[in-house]
Amino acid sequence: MRHRDLIVLKKVIDEIDIAEQILNDISMEDFLKDEVLKRAVSMTIINIGELIKNVTEDTRIKYKEINWKDAAGMRDITAHRYQTLRMEDVYNSAIIDFPQMKEQLKNILKNEKEE
Repeated sequence: MRHRDLIVLKKVIDEIDIAEQILNDISMEDFLKDEVLKRAVSMTIINIGELIKNVTEDTRIKYKEINWKDAAGMRDITAHRYQTLRMEDVYNSAIIDFPQMKEQLKNILKNEKEE
């Protein structure tokens, strides 16, 4: 894996950590009532998508277990359709999808270190 990809994947993990800190045990109900939280988590989705778009094709092919396309697509939807975005989807991405992706990325980094 290229060094650049390693850096990008670490930055994605950092962004996921930020989303976790922002949402720190916040219910969906409270999230939906708080515009600042919604915008903050949406920005982390945009950042993650932008970072993922910079991952090389070689890495994407090697690690097909990551849904690279959906993560980048969520970024596009969040950035370009914010006013019609379902905030429930944003919350669920951060609560369900991000932790799973974080573990997958950590495993990739661990495997790359061992190779």
